[in-house]
Amino acid sequence: MCPPAHFRVTYSINPWMDPGKPVDLPLAVAQWEVLRDRYRALGHSVEELTPDPELPDMVYAANGATVVDGRVLGARFAHPQREAEAVAHREWYAANDFTEYHEPEHVNEGEGDFAVTASWLLAGRGFRSSPLSHPEAQEFLRRPVIGLDLVDPRFYHLDTALCVLDDSTDSEIMYYPPAFSPGSQAVLARLFPDAIIADEHDALVLGLNSVSDGHHVLLPQAAVGLFEPLRRRGYEPIPVALSELLKGGGSVKCCTAELRGPA
Repeated sequence: MCPPAHFRVTYSINPWMDPGKPVDLPLAVAQWEVLRDRYRALGHSVEELTPDPELPDMVYAANGATVVDGRVLGARFAHPQREAEAVAHREWYAANDFTEYHEPEHVNEGEGDFAVTASWLLAGRGFRSSPLSHPEAQEFLRRPVIGLDLVDPRFYHLDTALCVLDDSTDSEIMYYPPAFSPGSQAVLARLFPDAIIADEHDALVLGLNSVSDGHHVLLPQAAVGLFEPLRRRGYEPIPVALSELLKGGGSVKCCTAELRGPA
């Protein structure tokens, strides 16, 4: 699910955003449309949220909720500039027959900080989502939650530092270790000994802010160091140019809310 692009942002809520560096609006919309069309060309259905000029960050649709087995855990945003987005997402799910919706008590920013594997919910904390959201997510989504501490403010959401490559397994991810605390690095190394490890360059172009359908991996075109490791694992990397989205601190995954139906 993606909302059409709208980018007139006059505030900064993450280290990537600089209101003094304007976004090329026509290029931003064109880049977003290419991403949408790539999904459709790969056979995926794409729903679009109606944009709201007062909610420019809503283009980063991943933050609006987390959907697992048809159950929707809503978002509660950390910054007041984004609070109304949660309402827009809730209304969309209600209008599209998602009947199991949980209004969260604690701050969580959707799939920005929740990543789904076959059995687990990997859950980031440290900059946006509250640690208190983890037991809340586990109780509602009925998946064991594995908490991971983010320590580098450039990687303020889990989806900027880690990507699940195949959610039908519990083994296939790629990630950037320095984004995580030493303890969380040890947990990831134990759980995912064969993970693809990104270097600093690929992490800093948000190469891990990617979406995989289990075979195709849509990722920023500048993350060139990830292409060959992905091919060696049997994945097909599909580079996408999203330079204007990067100015807001997001890329492929940030623009994409995954609608996981009932098991």
